[in-house]
Amino acid sequence: MATAKNAAKSRTAKKKPATKKKTLVIVESPAKAKTIEKYLGSSYTVKASMGHLIDLPKSRMAINVENNFEPEYITVRGRAKLLQELQKAAGNSAAVLLASDNDREGEAIAWHLHNAITQKNTGLSVSRISFNEITPQAIKEAIEKPSSIDDAKVNAQKARRVLDRLVGYNLSPLLWKKVKSGLSAGRVQSVALRLICEREKEVEAFVPEEYWSLDAEFRKQRKVFSAALINWNGEKANLKTEAEVNSIIEVLKGEEFKVTEIREVDKTVRPKPPFTTSMLQQTAANRLGWVSKKTMQVAQRLYEGVNVGKSRVGLITYMRTDSVRISNVALAEARSFISKTYPECLPEKPNFYSTSKTAQDAHEAIRPTYPSYTPEYVKPFLAKDEERLYSLIWERFISSQMKPAKTKTLSADISAGKALFRAAGTQVVEQGFFKALFLLAGKDERGGAFPPVSEGETLESPNFKSEQHWTQGPPRFTDATIVKTLEEKGIGRPSTYAPTISLLMDRYYVQRSNKQLVPTTLGKCICDMLVENFGDVVDTDFTASMETLLDEVEEKGREWADMIRMFYTPFKAKVDMVSQTLESQKGSFDEVTNEVCDKCGKPMLKKLGRFGYFLACSGFPACRNAKSIPVAKCPKCGGDVVERKSKKGRRKKFYGCAKYPECDFLTQFKPTAQNCPKCGWFLVEKSDKRSGRHKACINPDCSESK
Repeated sequence: MATAKNAAKSRTAKKKPATKKKTLVIVESPAKAKTIEKYLGSSYTVKASMGHLIDLPKSRMAINVENNFEPEYITVRGRAKLLQELQKAAGNSAAVLLASDNDREGEAIAWHLHNAITQKNTGLSVSRISFNEITPQAIKEAIEKPSSIDDAKVNAQKARRVLDRLVGYNLSPLLWKKVKSGLSAGRVQSVALRLICEREKEVEAFVPEEYWSLDAEFRKQRKVFSAALINWNGEKANLKTEAEVNSIIEVLKGEEFKVTEIREVDKTVRPKPPFTTSMLQQTAANRLGWVSKKTMQVAQRLYEGVNVGKSRVGLITYMRTDSVRISNVALAEARSFISKTYPECLPEKPNFYSTSKTAQDAHEAIRPTYPSYTPEYVKPFLAKDEERLYSLIWERFISSQMKPAKTKTLSADISAGKALFRAAGTQVVEQGFFKALFLLAGKDERGGAFPPVSEGETLESPNFKSEQHWTQGPPRFTDATIVKTLEEKGIGRPSTYAPTISLLMDRYYVQRSNKQLVPTTLGKCICDMLVENFGDVVDTDFTASMETLLDEVEEKGREWADMIRMFYTPFKAKVDMVSQTLESQKGSFDEVTNEVCDKCGKPMLKKLGRFGYFLACSGFPACRNAKSIPVAKCPKCGGDVVERKSKKGRRKKFYGCAKYPECDFLTQFKPTAQNCPKCGWFLVEKSDKRSGRHKACINPDCSESK
């Protein structure tokens, strides 16, 4: 009876509808996946590929030179499980949308995923979507207009990858054989290293010269303003010594100081365009003191999305771009915001900016996705670094669509006997786009006027202020200036600037000192060898021309293999020749010292390692004793002062006693090989605007310490 009832129930039971398959969207990062998933409905699943899943192996060159330079791709080590999960998820989906970044690397990631997924799931619809910003509207529009993989862009990435692999995997073994194991050379990094080394030679060759300035400080209306001496005895003031300055002051005592001429110059200051990648890195370096790598890491977080209140949103557009172009929608939103917030600063027509002729112009400029999300509004939801970088981007974008500012520069010539002094100050007449600048505000935006004076007016006798200076030689490169130079010379692209600097640092070819990029002894050696034997490969013009050819592969469909062949044939012949003729420099960095190994009694050698010089036992490998090189004697306990690095943060370099923690002596300044003639403590290297580079005593109580 029960069985009959169950059978009846089974016949009358309603069939459950089949579960509708979802569309799978694959992006690069989990943060981006999290943001996009909130925009899409329940019909979509969003997963992250975590970057490249298929690439060239690290252990070998993997380029088939005999077969049109075809790369031998493999699944990246440790990524096989993730690739299988994505293939399985794709098989359970109605369709797949590949949403990696809209650049060459992103296109290559999409191409590899497309091949891997369709290989396992024949007949499955796999399409490409791209967007410049992570907003609901941009994602919706991208999904409505899926496309196919851009083969030209994939070929351009393939060509760059193959080119860099051929250079690196031919030059690096040559360095191992002739110089030192563990070294590397790359196509773009070697050119950047050459620029830094050549600048260092200019810095070292420069001899600073002393000069003096003389200002007259006047008081009027309870305000003090300064005028600089510009002419003496009818000629440009050129004061070499303090004695010259004092003699002029003596002559001027008792002279009448009269205003002889007043000039007004009106100036229109136009706003700057929105940020490109290089300009963002330069501005963040100059305003925030950031290295390029940090700037790009913070920008990546702002692009991929942050929680703002109850919603998650990508706050800025894609941060790898060489264009200053903005979309019509963004332009309209910016003008609407300005009309409500700064109505008097809205120009009649939009401001347009020209993009560099060498720019790819694949993406818009870097801008906020929503102008209404002011820095003040989003500040509670952002970390400090995120808020500061977002402020720079927001201010630069909004101000770019505002009216120019107008300033008035006043200068007054003040004569006294044989002397001519000049005071100058600037007043902001119309703020214009200055109103939107806070973190980006500079001297022009703040102005600096002096009290009003009139021609023929006699001023009270001034106080004189003299100051010693030293001529400044060519500055070393910083992150900002090397990025600017690379961009100007057409070397690399927005995505390569920060990695290039990081690679030079990681290889110990370059170090940072007071935010300046200084080549190490190892870096100089590598540079000299490459320039002498492969001058054309590490030439700026040649490297720029290769970038142009890569662009042509993407834009004009140039055959990538032909381009590689044109470069590789003469390059490989040169490598083979140098390998046979270049004398080995192995061991050339080793120096015998007077130090004795405290473990086996053999002499210690001064050796160059990955992180600089160190002392190692000459009995290696039987004895593996090694230690830091003493740079001075500790003034507290007589022990050795050695170079050390902080364990946290940026691992800044400092110098401390080797007997720490028994002795806590430390200094931030680099010791020299000289001792102070007055107190006997060691001298250190210091640098400031007043005295330039100079040596000073480490003893704070010594008169030679400044």
